[in-house]
Amino acid sequence: MNPLKSLLGQTAIYGLPTIVGRLLNYFLVPLYTAVLPPSNYGVVSELYAWVAFLIVLLTFGMETAFFKFFNDKEDKELVFKNSFLTVLGINLIFLLVLLLFNQSIADVLLYSNHNEYIVLLGIIVCIDASSALPMAKLRSENKALRFSTIHFTAIGVNIGLNLIFLYFFLDPSRPEEGILFILVANLLSSLVKPIATYKDFIGLKIVYNTTLAKEMFKYAIPLVIAGFAGIINETLDRVMLKQLLYNRGGLTLTAAEAQLGIYSACYKLAMIVTIFLQAYRYAAEPFFFSNAQNEDRNKLYVKIMNYFIAIVCLVFIGVAFNIDIFKHFIRNEAYWVGLDVVPILLIANVFLGIYFNQSIWYKLSGQTKFGAYIAIGGALITIAINFIFIPIYGFYASAWATLVVYGLQMIASYMLGQKYYPINYNLRKFGLYFGLALLLYFVTWMVNLDEGEFSLRKFVFHNALILFYVFIVWFVEKSTKPKELTAER
Repeated sequence: MNPLKSLLGQTAIYGLPTIVGRLLNYFLVPLYTAVLPPSNYGVVSELYAWVAFLIVLLTFGMETAFFKFFNDKEDKELVFKNSFLTVLGINLIFLLVLLLFNQSIADVLLYSNHNEYIVLLGIIVCIDASSALPMAKLRSENKALRFSTIHFTAIGVNIGLNLIFLYFFLDPSRPEEGILFILVANLLSSLVKPIATYKDFIGLKIVYNTTLAKEMFKYAIPLVIAGFAGIINETLDRVMLKQLLYNRGGLTLTAAEAQLGIYSACYKLAMIVTIFLQAYRYAAEPFFFSNAQNEDRNKLYVKIMNYFIAIVCLVFIGVAFNIDIFKHFIRNEAYWVGLDVVPILLIANVFLGIYFNQSIWYKLSGQTKFGAYIAIGGALITIAINFIFIPIYGFYASAWATLVVYGLQMIASYMLGQKYYPINYNLRKFGLYFGLALLLYFVTWMVNLDEGEFSLRKFVFHNALILFYVFIVWFVEKSTKPKELTAER
């Protein structure tokens, strides 16, 4: 079987719920920005930035470790139990600490009058983290239909409750209540996964192999560090924006939260790249591990990278060239002052996608420590740039910090990978596809056809350039005509 077709099929099966789910949640942005002023949306954005940190901590790398050891060990059930019990134990400890110290945490985060946000958020992440392993088990067992059904149900409940709460119960004179409604909707939708996989919870026998646990921890800890540092690169700017603009930038707390809300809404427009990336990740990680012994694996990785770069660059120009259309996902024009950061963040996410695709070298070789080193280095640079420049340049500093860090991580991963697990990537194609995308973007910037709210002439010109890009990629790939790759049977 052609492994490229296999990867495409698995991306469709396991990625479709993610793509559709992210897109459906993406359609909550018009709702949130329509009913919430920037300051309240800033609060929502910061709270969910903390969710990203906590999910990495509370799953503790056990999802990736599960796939690694599930393929390597004969006793598959023991691997699952060890992973699952580890995650459950960590979450129980976290929940206890949260319940005891929620007010102190709220004070530090500048939510002294709303410690209920902290409690609800903590319960949500515990439920989501505890459900990660049963959902991963479904993927490992190729139960695609059940996995997709559960995922879609949880998404549907979340969106349905958001619509009901915010359209029918939110008092327009008290928009801050919308924050609580959003959290309650998320909490109820999060319960779908543990309910749907209840057999893994109630039927779990306490069987814990300490030898296996040590192996899994040794493999997972660098991934946790890398994941945590990676989340710093991805979301810490949202946390730092409010704190630094309030404490050092001279803004009131409400004004600082408004700046955060504007940046977060515009960041959503750049996340179309990461929607594709997340869907790809669901299929790619198990796929790469299963083909690790394939004699043609390096040729396979090179071909995948070529297609990957072409696609993420296409997403970049697709959004950047049609920003006048995409901006209407943000219903309140008060947010539009931040649209200039969208192209910066799109390029940053292209670099992130390439870095993720490269990172398979240290996962396959077992040298996950390098992933931690790269992520920690990126995190330190992220913190430094944001700390120095946010009080001066506001959210523009955060956008440029994201681009710089992801670019440096991409370069560092490539250089280390060539030393420890060489894969002969086609740098000429990378330069061609990415360079062409940048060139076309600068063409649209120089040829200014801004004629108001919507210009048909501008729309046709920009999308003709997109079609030109697609044609060049098609022509280049067709001309190479590589040998057919076959997966190891």
